[in-house]
This record gives sequence, C-alpha cells and structure tokens, in this order.
Amino acid sequence: LTSPPPPPPPPPSIDLLEPKPMSLFQGVLRGVVPQCTRSSRSYLQTCASRGIATSSPFDAPRLRVTLIQGDGIGPELCSSVVGAFSAAKVPIDWSIQPPSSSIDNVLMSIARNQVCLKGPLSTSIGKSGGVSRNHMIRDALNLFANVVHIKSKEGIPTRHKNIDFVIIRENTEGEYIGYEQEVVRGVVQSFKTITRVRSVRIARYAFEFAQRQGRKKVTAVHKANIQKVSDGEFLKACRDVAKEFPDIQYNEMIVDNTSMQLVMNPHQFDVMVTPNLYGTIVTNIGMGLVGGPGVVPSANFGSRGDAVFEPGGRHVGMDIAGKDVANPIGMLETSVNMLRHVGGYDGYADLIGRSVEKVVSDGKNLTRDLGGTVGTKAFTQAVIEQITEYRERERA
Repeated sequence: LTSPPPPPPPPPSIDLLEPKPMSLFQGVLRGVVPQCTRSSRSYLQTCASRGIATSSPFDAPRLRVTLIQGDGIGPELCSSVVGAFSAAKVPIDWSIQPPSSSIDNVLMSIARNQVCLKGPLSTSIGKSGGVSRNHMIRDALNLFANVVHIKSKEGIPTRHKNIDFVIIRENTEGEYIGYEQEVVRGVVQSFKTITRVRSVRIARYAFEFAQRQGRKKVTAVHKANIQKVSDGEFLKACRDVAKEFPDIQYNEMIVDNTSMQLVMNPHQFDVMVTPNLYGTIVTNIGMGLVGGPGVVPSANFGSRGDAVFEPGGRHVGMDIAGKDVANPIGMLETSVNMLRHVGGYDGYADLIGRSVEKVVSDGKNLTRDLGGTVGTKAFTQAVIEQITEYRERERA
C-alpha cells in the first residue's frame, strides 16, 4: 500500500504574500506595485460606484498605512498620532518603519499601502552625507507635488490674523536633484534642472487645486530676472497653463520680494506655485507666520496615486529629541488630512481634528514653543481626553 498523497498546502497568508525587498531600480522605480494592496480603498470605491452609503461616519473597513517614524523628534510625533487614533478607535493597522529600516523596505511598504504617514528624516551635511532619503522617496514614488496649507489657528498668538494660503511646490527637480561636481580644487558646480513637462504638471496641479477649492488667485514664485533660462522655462509653463483657467487670477513674484511680502502682507496670497527650492523657503516663512514648524501639516502626492503625509516643517529637531518638548499639532493635523484623503474616514478625521482644535483654542495645554508649559505627552493626553469626551457625547 502506498501512503496517501500529502494534503495540499494551505492558502498563503497575507504575510507570505508580502513581496521580498528589492532594490529601488528593480522595484518601485520600475512602477512595480504589489497586488496585496490594502482592501479598504477598493471597498470604499466599490460602495461609491454602486451608490451604497455606509451606515455611519464611523463605518469603515480596516486601513493599512505605512508609518515612517523618522529621526529626531519623529518617533515622539508618531506616538502622539498612534495614541490619538487609538482613542478615536480608528480601524487602522500601522506598517511601522523604524529609523533603522532600509530605504528599499520603506518604499515597498508605501507601494503596497499607497498611503504613508512620515516623520522627519535627517540628511547629513557635507560630501559624506550621502543621498537624502527624503529625495529618494519623492523620486522613487514620483511625489511631484508638495502641498502645504498655511492657516492661522485660534489660540495661537501671532502678529497677523486670519492667514489662509496654500503653497504648492514642485518636488522632484530644481536644485534638489543633487548633481554637483568639483571642477578643480576649490571650484565646484551645482546643477539645477527645470523641465517643461514637470513645470506644466505642477502649474496645472496648482490651478486645478485652486479651481476645486474655490480659490481665486495663483502666484508663481520665481527668480527669472537672474535665472533667465531655468526659471524662465518655469514661468513660461505657468503662463501657458494660466490661459486655460481664465476665471483664476494669475500673477508672478520674484522670490526675494515674495519673502518680504509674506512678512508684510501675507493676506495677498491665495495659492502659490513654486519650483523646488523656493517652495521650501516660502514654506518656512509661512510657518513662522502662524506659530512655527510644529503647527503646519503638509502632503506629497504622486502621479501613480501614492501619497505621503508629513509635517509641513521637515525639521528633525535632534537637539530636542527625547526631551518631551516637541509640538505634535502639525503631525496630528497631517494625520487628519490623511484620513480625509483616503475617503470614508471623515467621521474619525472630524473627531480628531475637532479635538486638536479644541485643545489649542482653550490654550491651557500648549507646548512651550507656543508660550505654554506642557510637553508632547501632556498635549497628546489632552487631545485624547477631548476625543473621549466627544465620543461619550455622541453615544449619549
């Protein structure tokens, strides 16, 4: 007698379906997106296409999101978000990428989940610093648009009130391409690349954003009086796209004048579209106008549907890391924007967003950078308590 054939192996679990880490050029840069993408987006899209409404604002499938803890204050900011999401009972599974994660593993995780919440990543200064991991992520996923909303918050004292404008920054070229060389000892060159295709793409994104959001004006920031060819190409693209949107006012402003105008009269701006370097300059000025780097959210959007959400101030804060003094407002608001972007999680986004706004407007639990006395953990605890209070009211 022969023994019976062995039973067929069980179907592979999700863990077994996880693709093996591959190099940047073998995987993400070639557009390889594994098939085990999270099911929540497809579920929600199917409901929407069939006209099926979910039963409540809190009726949503489990969401899987890549969480890059980052360096410096990054792990503390991420812990704040995880605590708030837990209190709000957001149905989420975090694919945590600690500071020791390789860039390949990070990219493959984002490619699987398509949505990422990211803490700040440090980049060393000098020749030995290596390639910026931030740039590697943006380049590999083609995250061409960085969107930062500069808006005043009730409870945070600032010189200017009622500020509300959006900076849309081209994220993949310009000075950030990192092409530099030493011609001879003591003489170096740094290359700046501006292309028509990418300039048109970011300009159209800015105008379409303004149109969707009901905003009235787009300002192109440049230095074409000096960078006549490169920034001239950027301006030409913006002018050509502006003709397609006659209902939106279009103007141009040199970057150094823009910096002064932001400080003197920020209310004149509505939507700003910028090349890469100028975008980070005006973003930092804008953050200073509304309370500092700890209070502003941002997001990066790619051409293949990937989205990476991170604080508007990409400040690592190595000098304050682990001291319980980092301001988590920007990171919390970033996570709220992430939930709204995915769709179907607006109930959770509203709950967390209202709780953060309430704690800030009360002014009793502000961090020290805003003139308060509490630390990261105490501020987060105040938000958690406010979330719990709101949930109890809704159940009553």
